[in-house]
Amino acid sequence: MDLNLKDKVVLVTGGSRGLGKTICMVLASEGAKAAVNYYRNAEKGVDLVKEAEAVVQEIKDTYGVESLAVGCDVSIESDVIEMFDLIAENLGELDVLVNNAAVCPTCKVHKMSEQMWSETIRTNLTGTFFTSRELVKRLLAAERQGRIVNIVSQAAFRGSTTGHAPYDASKGGIVSFTIALAREVAQKGICVNAVAPGMIRTEMVAKVLKENEEKYLNRIPLHRIAEPKDVADVVVFMSSERACYMTGATVDVTGGILMR
Repeated sequence: MDLNLKDKVVLVTGGSRGLGKTICMVLASEGAKAAVNYYRNAEKGVDLVKEAEAVVQEIKDTYGVESLAVGCDVSIESDVIEMFDLIAENLGELDVLVNNAAVCPTCKVHKMSEQMWSETIRTNLTGTFFTSRELVKRLLAAERQGRIVNIVSQAAFRGSTTGHAPYDASKGGIVSFTIALAREVAQKGICVNAVAPGMIRTEMVAKVLKENEEKYLNRIPLHRIAEPKDVADVVVFMSSERACYMTGATVDVTGGILMR
């Protein structure tokens, strides 16, 4: 099936590792120009830049398409605007935005600081607002159609038992934001959807899986941990014209945990 993504310009926030990296690679395999976002951080700057640039080089070597590493803290409005300008100058105006960047601190609510709560909400939820707003502004000004795909989580609906309340709340907020924005822009040809993964086999969960993988397998009806590509394939489909009659939806990619 041709997804008609060739030469489309796509931004994947948090695109330099884990699920984000795989989404970038699958998009590139369809001929899309991937802007690989990484967290712009003064302390870890060099390492994070190298990581994103390595993804860009892999995309170019493997698929022969244009790609660009773009640093940005999505929780900072000016950073987001600067990132969009940089992408437009180097790859062209964005067609698709995949909001994947997120933080997930671990702490029980009764021990949690206001700072931890606020920083999580600001990165995950407000960051999604900043990037989505910037894309919508530009699409409307140019009278162009586009796609937004927000990465949420089964935890948006089920919560967690391991101390991730601000993450869970932020993802629930993104589900509601997805619906609200989809209603606002539907008649302008802009589709806004979400994808809700379950557990994905990435470096983020490698430690807990090593300690007790069977515990997590027993929660999943399909009885396997998702590989990043299992989820990335769905995200890329939702980014394409093949999903043009879907908006405001949250797609369950949990191996059967949600079944909604």
